[in-house]
Amino acid sequence: MSIPVKKNLVSEAKYALKCPNAMSAEYITIHNTANDASAANEISYMIGNTSSTSFHFAVDDKEVIQGLPLNRNAWHTGDGTNGPGNRKSIGVEICYSKSGGPKYEAAEALAISFVAQLLKERGWGIDRVRKHQDWSGKYCPHRILSEGRWDQVKAAIEKELNGSVSAKKAAVSSSASEYHVKKGDTLSGIAASHGASVKTLQSINHITDPNHIKIGQVIKLPQTASASKSHAASSYPLP
Repeated sequence: MSIPVKKNLVSEAKYALKCPNAMSAEYITIHNTANDASAANEISYMIGNTSSTSFHFAVDDKEVIQGLPLNRNAWHTGDGTNGPGNRKSIGVEICYSKSGGPKYEAAEALAISFVAQLLKERGWGIDRVRKHQDWSGKYCPHRILSEGRWDQVKAAIEKELNGSVSAKKAAVSSSASEYHVKKGDTLSGIAASHGASVKTLQSINHITDPNHIKIGQVIKLPQTASASKSHAASSYPLP
């Protein structure tokens, strides 16, 4: 199940200040906030103030909120006007970082899952994840660094990412045991192309008349069936 993202996007009137450049992101940069504000408050403050400092997402113990469009840059890494951190990375702020404790731990856990989701959506690996410190040397994400857990956090993101990929593969594998009838399909053709008999397909799908199957109908395949073709021609084609 994907993590929902609430949007409270900066006004286009403030693009020149907060996100002046078009961006095709190549990285994700993780930050710790310097206070104990919620995600909603972090984003509201960021889009409402007159500072150029900006970031794309804030994550607290309950939700993820987006403040900038992902096709615009943010000023969040301190590596200059044309630095790759500022110009090519998505900024993710983890809330409640000042005091730590259970709320921070929950925010970090949600951020880990969310960053893995961002990576998965883009087909990226863990090599695309950076800490603020990597771009400009600033001691951030300060709580993660002070606790010596950056490698642990990256490993947790990678585990989530690999788990998502494994789940996707499992879903594909599961769907391979079913066939969705397409225009022109016949039961005999489906049986032939998947190494099964018409009688077997009739039996496991409770089909009384093999000459009447419908487009979109789900045909269960026997476990030993081999899908060598998507469908085969037969004397009883669907219209």
